[in-house]
Amino acid sequence: MKKIIISFSVFILLLIGLLFYRANSFYSDQQYVVETPIEPVKIDTQAALNRFSQAIQIPTISFDDRSQFDEKAFLAFQQYLKDSFPLVHQRANLDVINDYSLLYHLKGSDPTLKPALFMGHMDVVPVDEATANQWQHPPFSGEIIEGTVWGRGTIDDKISVVALMESMEMLLAQNIQPKRSIYFAFGHDEESGGKDGARQIAAFLAKQNVTFEFVLDEGGVVTENMLPGVSKPVAVIGVAEKGFVNLRLTVKAAGGHSSQPPAHTAAGILAQAIVKVEASPFSADMRFILDTFQHIGFATDLATRIPMSNLWLFSPAVESMMLDSPSSAASIRTSTAVTMLKGSSKSNVLPTEAEAVVNFRILPGDTVDSVTQHITKAIGDPRVEIEAFMTNEASPVSSTETYGYKLIEQTIRRLEPNLLVAPYLVQGGTDASNFYGLSDNVYRFMMVRLNPHTMKRFHGVNEQIAVADYLQAIQFYYAMVKQASQG
Repeated sequence: MKKIIISFSVFILLLIGLLFYRANSFYSDQQYVVETPIEPVKIDTQAALNRFSQAIQIPTISFDDRSQFDEKAFLAFQQYLKDSFPLVHQRANLDVINDYSLLYHLKGSDPTLKPALFMGHMDVVPVDEATANQWQHPPFSGEIIEGTVWGRGTIDDKISVVALMESMEMLLAQNIQPKRSIYFAFGHDEESGGKDGARQIAAFLAKQNVTFEFVLDEGGVVTENMLPGVSKPVAVIGVAEKGFVNLRLTVKAAGGHSSQPPAHTAAGILAQAIVKVEASPFSADMRFILDTFQHIGFATDLATRIPMSNLWLFSPAVESMMLDSPSSAASIRTSTAVTMLKGSSKSNVLPTEAEAVVNFRILPGDTVDSVTQHITKAIGDPRVEIEAFMTNEASPVSSTETYGYKLIEQTIRRLEPNLLVAPYLVQGGTDASNFYGLSDNVYRFMMVRLNPHTMKRFHGVNEQIAVADYLQAIQFYYAMVKQASQG
């Protein structure tokens, strides 16, 4: 017995030693080493803020109901850009796509260099009437108060559009002749799927046989206190994005008076189907989280490094922990969200048709077809009709070893050396997904700091951005456009 105890004790000590050794050696510091920081460009702060404020005041709202589209607002925004950035409109070629989306092209002198494409979208989501009175400042005021700019689009995504235009205007004022051609693409319906905007821009470019060295859109941000075990802020660059599909579940029945119901009404059958859907989650896939940790694992605390560097032992526990949190669960599997329900129009009338909509955000590796098949099998009831609509496949995954990714990474670090940089999977959808036919190197990042609290302002109440963040966004885009244009 004594030998068994000794052997077991030695085994435990060796195991602990192995765990700690791997925790301290598994991850290495792969961050770009800054030798020459980027010197900030001089910005006329007040003028830039006034222009940004004006952009926020134009209510370029995307509605799912196309009949609510406000043409005047989008035409006003086009005029605002012309008035605010005259050099861009004098020197760059502008194509207006599908009446409202904009494609700028500043031609480079070296045709052997593939052009670079920078993106943003001009539209914003509506303000929910139920929460309109919760805004501290009117959502389309563009007010600048105590170092903060308020309003729809300050984060999502007029910041990219206006900061990009500021960067090009400053470059043109310096009479810089680009070697590499630079394109700006600004869609007008990203918030409602992008089919009339970005998708049409991509089709227009494809007809001209234009391909890009890299594409940069919104999507990644500078995160603070959002990644486990990391005290430093981390700039996450989106290298892929989830797709999406809505499945409409419909059950039809004879209907009638509620005083003589069948054993299962259409609503009851539908309810059973919904329970089965929620009880059949998709399998977890850790590869994107592991890729992120490969770049920042060295900077995490020991409590995080031990399990993450020893997944051969802790993988089930790590996976279970991540699945307990909605935000981390969404990063490792195709997500399922029952979002809409409809039954009878009166409490004493049996529904002739009951309907539910389930929204899925598709992890790369799954497809619209595989999601539909998974749910059809899970429900296993021919009385439930299943129809897919508003579909978009998950994107391919772009490499972190390309010129485009490294330029983004180096620019971030050279502007703010204290930031860590890592790739990640974008959980929402962006206009960038339309451009994979034109480039393999599609990335998503904007120089905006967000934490768990401010992240809620995306599509929420009191959308705002710090003045310092907006000015840094201009610095980032200026540096990116300048470096890319020089080849």
